[in-house]
Amino acid sequence: MRKYMPFTYKMLVPYLLLVLITDMIIGYISYTMLIQSRTEMAETNVRTGMEQARNNIRYQMDEIQRMSDTLFSSLSFQRALQAKGEPYQIYLVMLDEIVPQITAPLKLFGNNIRLMLYTMNEDLNLVSGDDLEAPIKGSDYYILPLEEIENREWYRKYKDSELDNIWLQIDTDQRLGNISHIRKLVSYSDYKTIIGYIRITVSLDDLFGNFATFPVEEGITLRLNDNASGGTVIYQRGEAGLGAGEANYLILHEPIPGADFVIETLVPHAYLTKDTAKLQKSIFAVCALSFAGMSLIGSVVARISGRKMARIVRLVRSFQEGNFQKRIAFSGNDEFVHIAEAFNVMAGNIQELINSVYVQGLQRKQAELEALQAQINPHFLYNTLSTISSLANLGETRKVTDMVQGLSRFYRLTLNQGKVFTLLEHEVMQVETYLDIQRVKYADGFKVYVDIADDIKQVPVMKLILQPFVENIFKHAWFGESIAIRITGRRIADGIELKVIDNGIGMKPKIVKKLLSAPSLSGGYGVKNVDERIKLRYGEEYGISIFSIYGAGTTVRILLPAEDPILIDESGGQV
Repeated sequence: MRKYMPFTYKMLVPYLLLVLITDMIIGYISYTMLIQSRTEMAETNVRTGMEQARNNIRYQMDEIQRMSDTLFSSLSFQRALQAKGEPYQIYLVMLDEIVPQITAPLKLFGNNIRLMLYTMNEDLNLVSGDDLEAPIKGSDYYILPLEEIENREWYRKYKDSELDNIWLQIDTDQRLGNISHIRKLVSYSDYKTIIGYIRITVSLDDLFGNFATFPVEEGITLRLNDNASGGTVIYQRGEAGLGAGEANYLILHEPIPGADFVIETLVPHAYLTKDTAKLQKSIFAVCALSFAGMSLIGSVVARISGRKMARIVRLVRSFQEGNFQKRIAFSGNDEFVHIAEAFNVMAGNIQELINSVYVQGLQRKQAELEALQAQINPHFLYNTLSTISSLANLGETRKVTDMVQGLSRFYRLTLNQGKVFTLLEHEVMQVETYLDIQRVKYADGFKVYVDIADDIKQVPVMKLILQPFVENIFKHAWFGESIAIRITGRRIADGIELKVIDNGIGMKPKIVKKLLSAPSLSGGYGVKNVDERIKLRYGEEYGISIFSIYGAGTTVRILLPAEDPILIDESGGQV
């Protein structure tokens, strides 16, 4: 039963709903403006930090570029790289030309870097510094033979390409968080012959500089993406994207001019809204107090003005319970008086309608059931009496006696003392009696198998729901010298399923469809009659289904409810 709410309270609901919606709109607008302001401020701060990082990276990349430009354009440096001679002479060339030009920019650069010179001149004295597999600890230079890199994949791709003066992550750069500037050195004589390679490696942490603008501990993540390789992340500081994804982040991009690198910053929305919690609570508290105050005032007004309406509701509830004898009266001449008079008139009219419509409807339904029940084909009786007459003329006294007794038992079970319902066990017994009568006529021309589950034999069913289908087998399905009939019954989830199965001639689909749609006495005897009786008594979900294969046989499926409210007495009749 639904909770009762006075009409005056219902009238109050739209007003309170309007107040609630107004408070929610104001709160939402205020909260949205705050979030927008905080987001814009945080985004501005992050973008400023990204611009500073971009400028720092661009400046240091330019400085490294100038280092390689100096070495590339120095004729003395090129001559020294190609010098041949005695080891002592080469040593002096190293001290006078190569080492000074390499170490000079290292001292001027602000961060620690590694400068590696790969030479094709086998006469040069090779120089090595700290471990190249370890992070950069201090600026150092290396003069290494080209054989060091000849078998590396990046070198094979780079030497045959037209690319030069590029930035790559090679060898241990990705593991150590470094990036390298690669440049070819060519001979001054033709500017085509490659005499060596310069590799300048710098830490990405040093390139980005101060990270105070990017509070990684609060969830912000900083990345450096390489667009030349499809947006590959070559550097990341922070943990965004390593877990649940990037859906809850504000993503900002800052391209680095003159390079294929893009700075990407992922700012969590929680970071943008962290300062709005206090104002959100304040807005909610104000809205809640406003709504509570209006609700209190409205409930007082509704209680005062709703007493008459409560009396009308009590009258309506008495109508709901079937009591149409009560009446209500109000003094005065307002809307409540007219409502009360209308209810009083309505109560009288409903009582009359119950007597004139409802009762008549029940009587009409019972008449329909009885009319359908009365549609029993009398041909069986005529044919049986004709057979008895023929047997009597032939002097078959024993068979005449058996048929008369069987016919008597058949109609006793069929008539069922005028009652519509019988036990399923008695319904099966009526069919077996019918078959005993037919066995006198057809001798051993047919075989019958009955398989009814014990747990449904005492279930009450409408009478004459099996015999019409068995009779149709003898009239329409028999061909050849013999036929087999099987009758089954079992309990299923939806109710009780009865089947009448034969291996006769069968039917084509259009004939099956016609049997269930044609008038009761056309086509097969009683098929639609039985279907209509079941549906009228139990509902449309129950009834007859026919499955037939022409030339192979027919199965009639009868679906009934598992339980029925009709009571059955000891004799099997309807109480």
